[in-house]
Amino acid sequence: MENVTIRMLAERLQLSTATISKALSNSHEISEETKQRVLALARELNYVPNPYASSLRKKASHTIAVVIPEVADSFFAEAINGIESVAQEKGYHVLIYLTHENSGKERGILKDFQSGRVDGVLISVTTETASAPHGLDQLVKEIPIVFFDRVCEDVIAAKITTDDAAAAYKATSHLVAGGCRQIGLLAASPHLSISNRRAEGFLQALAAHGLPQNKAAVTYCSNDHATTKQLLKKIFREQQYDGIIATTEKLATAVYEVCEEMNLRIPQDLQVIGFSNLSTARFLNPSLTTISQPAFDMGKAAATLLFKALKNNSFALSEQQQVIPSALIVRKSTIAT
Repeated sequence: MENVTIRMLAERLQLSTATISKALSNSHEISEETKQRVLALARELNYVPNPYASSLRKKASHTIAVVIPEVADSFFAEAINGIESVAQEKGYHVLIYLTHENSGKERGILKDFQSGRVDGVLISVTTETASAPHGLDQLVKEIPIVFFDRVCEDVIAAKITTDDAAAAYKATSHLVAGGCRQIGLLAASPHLSISNRRAEGFLQALAAHGLPQNKAAVTYCSNDHATTKQLLKKIFREQQYDGIIATTEKLATAVYEVCEEMNLRIPQDLQVIGFSNLSTARFLNPSLTTISQPAFDMGKAAATLLFKALKNNSFALSEQQQVIPSALIVRKSTIAT
């Protein structure tokens, strides 16, 4: 017969594992009614405490987890460097978990953290993670969590973001200043709050400059590079854009490839701006104008908040919100100076 665990008791009673554990240890924090419910189910299921697991939970692992979609994106590589700079100073190890933009894999990773493997979590969610996140709202009650860059708006937790709407507004205004009148925005997913905020800033800028607020100008692309390229070829033939904002590095790369294959000249036929931290952006032909995000600073800020929570149990981690501004770096893929 399968051993009965605290997790099983929690699921049956719709309580957190922390509440179950405190009830079993007769904590004053738990009401008498809840204690009796927990003890009754424990007796019914013949729950036997695991002293080894209990000792592990009481002992800090001195390890934190970083959950990200990928490492190929230079944003996440820089963010990890920022996180490491804080973790090393605190004497902690950092485990990197890759979701590969798969919400099922993300769900499995998060479930694994309930075993007490790590002391805290820094996470940037997948493009598949919808507004009703799988288990994140429960996990934040059991372990310190900080979202960075890609956040879940519906989860009450600490969040480190950049000024996505303002950055997209700035990028759009720059293209308008360069003479663009038919501007499109390429986004990763309608489920990501950062994609939606960038779309909002883009549409606001169009309105401010007297251009039509055409929501069809916002195109949500695939995670698959080949599929995205086919989509770009289709919209470039149909829409005749003179300006494009690519909100991820992969999308900016796809735009350059498609322009070369369709004999579109950058910036003469199409001006391009990318949200990117690529150090090689200045070496592209032509060099890419970018919205450069403060990835290192965001990673460092997220880790700093997490360690404050690990050091002080009374620190109101879930109330912490920080917005770190990004910057427009003008290069030769656009005309305005």
